[in-house]
Amino acid sequence: MRNDLAQIHDWIPNGARVLDLACGDGTLLASLAEQKQVFGYGLEIDPHNINACVARGVNVIEQNVDDGLANFADDTFDRVVMSQALQVLKRPDRALEEMMRVSREAIITFPNFAYWRHRLHLGLKGRMPVSKSLPHAWYDTPNIHLSTFADFERLCRDQGLKIIDRAVGNGDHEPHPAATWWPNLFGEVAIFRVCRDNCASLER
Repeated sequence: MRNDLAQIHDWIPNGARVLDLACGDGTLLASLAEQKQVFGYGLEIDPHNINACVARGVNVIEQNVDDGLANFADDTFDRVVMSQALQVLKRPDRALEEMMRVSREAIITFPNFAYWRHRLHLGLKGRMPVSKSLPHAWYDTPNIHLSTFADFERLCRDQGLKIIDRAVGNGDHEPHPAATWWPNLFGEVAIFRVCRDNCASLER
């Protein structure tokens, strides 16, 4: 399992109801179901990933996150997960609102465009950076909203959300000491746990 998925796995309690947006091949949900008796659904649009989910026994729905989550009622889930997909959405702000409507807590991971190597690449070469966390060229990238950790934290504040945990690391989601002290400069990717303002009683 990827390091970011392993961290997300650790943050989800036993028996939780989980919605995994852009769930990929269902690795996370399958592991959660087996090891933590989690009941979950995955949303995915890639046919190969959907087939992989079905083969793993994962409940998967073919649905584009950009279309919203109107088919789910308020507070249907205990956790909503979105790993490496926020930056490919047309309206990340609306997606975050929908995530927090159907669940009190969300776990979100995305690359940091303010990472120092990205800044250096832009400053010295005057070209869009290519890295482990942003591996595509500018003309074929699926990423349409590149942001920084500071941008995301501002969005959470604007929407009245509370950040209750954060894990910052390199492109392989491994911890890095400098990223702990200066995350927006030295962190390449991060995983955020966010919840509504009334989430003080949530199980940690």
